[in-house]
Amino acid sequence: QLDLVESGGGLMQSGGSLSLSCAASGFSLDDYVIGWFRHVPGKEREGVACISSMGETINYDDSVKGRFTISRDNARNTGTLQMNSLKPEDTGLYFCAAAETILRGCLLGGVYRWGHGTQVTVSS
Repeated sequence: QLDLVESGGGLMQSGGSLSLSCAASGFSLDDYVIGWFRHVPGKEREGVACISSMGETINYDDSVKGRFTISRDNARNTGTLQMNSLKPEDTGLYFCAAAETILRGCLLGGVYRWGHGTQVTVSS
């Protein structure tokens, strides 16, 4: 069946690193934009990073530029978000999404599938 599953979240001290993975099953990720989103209770979900289907376009939210790196491996049907120099404000539930297009920044159009989410908690 169609699914998108994140992994790699956890508890990390400020300044540390985590690598999140997003694995698709039942469909080919290389047909889609991959976006990573963060949700914090009481706030709207925000786009953190996104990458076009062939990787030619990459966008980051200003809050993570220079610290996070998004990538994809279409042969393995996966996407990755490498998060370095983590800060407590990076804490949240991280989702990946497969979408048809990037509208602007990490605002995506035609979301095809959302992942289930993986929790990232950064302690000070």
